[in-house]
Amino acid sequence: MSRLASKIEAILYLKAQPLTVAEIAEFAACDREAAEEGLIELMGEYAHRDSALEVAETANGYTLQLRETFHHLVQTLVPADLGLGALRTLAAIALRGPISQTELVELRGSGAYQHVPELVELGFVRKRRQSDGRSYWLQVTNKFHQYFQMNQLPQEFEQHIKAKS
Repeated sequence: MSRLASKIEAILYLKAQPLTVAEIAEFAACDREAAEEGLIELMGEYAHRDSALEVAETANGYTLQLRETFHHLVQTLVPADLGLGALRTLAAIALRGPISQTELVELRGSGAYQHVPELVELGFVRKRRQSDGRSYWLQVTNKFHQYFQMNQLPQEFEQHIKAKS
């Protein structure tokens, strides 16, 4: 495998979300044509490997992901025991994120104060203090995207949520 294909593999692994060819080229510091060639080489390598991973093209770009035949392991090895309230809070963070904790509480109610530490502990949410120190920014992590296999919510669902707010 060429050095560029290896670099693209590392980029896809580290970003843990779909990337366009233009984004891959930018991160790999190469032109678009070279990125396409490296990506094709990498996809060919994974297609011929007996590996749990694959490079797949999605509607949002290219991603390094677990092959479908191994998805059952995610539920077995990384179980998330989330209540309905915490799951709804997680959905709000995923849809609106990054979102301030203050906005989240306004949106979801004071129960969100209990959900956030649980979601942070499970690794689904990252919490960082805002520059003014009054609240926290909340956003979903790569683990969220990998666990729920959600690269992007369907547009109809997003539009429905935005219409309700």
